[in-house]
Amino acid sequence: MKVAVYCGSRSGNDSLYADKARELGDYFGRNGIELVFGGGHVGLMGVVADAVLAAGGRVHGVIPEHLRNRELAHSGLTELHVVKNMHERKALMADLADGFVALPGGIGTLEELFEAWTWGQLGLHHKPCAIYNVNGFFDPLLAMAENMERAGFLQQQYIDMLIRADQPDVLHRAFRGYQSPGEKWT
Repeated sequence: MKVAVYCGSRSGNDSLYADKARELGDYFGRNGIELVFGGGHVGLMGVVADAVLAAGGRVHGVIPEHLRNRELAHSGLTELHVVKNMHERKALMADLADGFVALPGGIGTLEELFEAWTWGQLGLHHKPCAIYNVNGFFDPLLAMAENMERAGFLQQQYIDMLIRADQPDVLHRAFRGYQSPGEKWT
């Protein structure tokens, strides 16, 4: 199984974020789950990649040319794909991955999560999408999704398709048991 991880190019203000990213990466590496990620050596991206590698796992990075030096492309990966732009990065990550999980991060992390989640809702893929809800980081996002449902813009089944976990084994079990809700417009 290959899992795309979306997360911050920064580590955040609480060391718990890095600790949980390290824990998840270690779990992936020890359990044969390959990491697909943005290819950077910085922030939570670097933490999770280093943990997978340290546990003997495989890591596939995808980084656009313009970020290669800014995000300090990770030099120790199993495989590093250098692509032309962000669109190619996201498309290749989606193609390589069997599932998607967002760890804490900024607007780029949200954008990547929303795209994967939306594509699942539209039936463009039938892969699990998840949030790794460290210390309630994504609770405001979940509240916003519930608000969208109450206002008639989002059906509950598409809120429910987003897996919520904060432990590696819980995430792994949810990915293995995932059932897609089906396409929105059928």
